[in-house]
Amino acid sequence: MAGRRAALKAIDWAAFAERVPANQRAMFNALKTRSDALSARLASLPEKPPTIDWAHYKAAVAKAGMVDEFQKKFSALKVPEPVDTQSAKIDAQEQEAAKKTAEYVQASKARIAQYEQHLQKLKSMIPFEQMTNEDMAEAFPETKLDMEKNPFWPHRPIADL
Repeated sequence: MAGRRAALKAIDWAAFAERVPANQRAMFNALKTRSDALSARLASLPEKPPTIDWAHYKAAVAKAGMVDEFQKKFSALKVPEPVDTQSAKIDAQEQEAAKKTAEYVQASKARIAQYEQHLQKLKSMIPFEQMTNEDMAEAFPETKLDMEKNPFWPHRPIADL
């Protein structure tokens, strides 16, 4: 029972509620209500089940040996505890997600550095209002018009239009 009670305290409902979108708030409240009801029901159960008074049943049951047979079968009964087969898989998924997250953060930092360099280049340029066509072609070579190769307006290959 102590294990069950410890498992009940593992849910941080406040942190869970922060992550629930507004359109799913009703479903979250229903889940919390049901969880609270189940945990209250579980908490009301005793730590160990009550013991059976076999002497009382031996005196009350008329058929001889029936209670002894039930007692023997009851003593031999062992309810197997479920084996946890999913925790290892969940831990592996968590480690994989952490690894992917670290890789994504690394790639994001590289992109941020690249964007900051590009931003610094844009800040160091002369204002667009003061640029000539030559300044624009020098700052952004991909926009340069090739008037020798394409002498007619719009000075770009027709396939690119």
